[in-house]
Amino acid sequence: MVCSPADLVGVRERLGRPFYAVTPGIRPAGAATGDQKRVMTPARAIAAGADYLVVGRPILEASDPKAAAQLIVAEIAQATGQ
Repeated sequence: MVCSPADLVGVRERLGRPFYAVTPGIRPAGAATGDQKRVMTPARAIAAGADYLVVGRPILEASDPKAAAQLIVAEIAQATGQ
């Protein structure tokens, strides 16, 4: 299911697992939200129950996309203990 990060807790309470939650609107701390109103950091989305994160503009619009992606991957690794 594709759902806003703001809806993850409710989705998990109602549907549990092995239901997969795909979550757009992922933004690193301090990143512009653009036209999205319901955003969340990677770490908070993982803690709320996201299985897959959709990260587009924070990487594509960065002056250094590779560095932006690496920072997001590092945050995900920290949030998952890997």
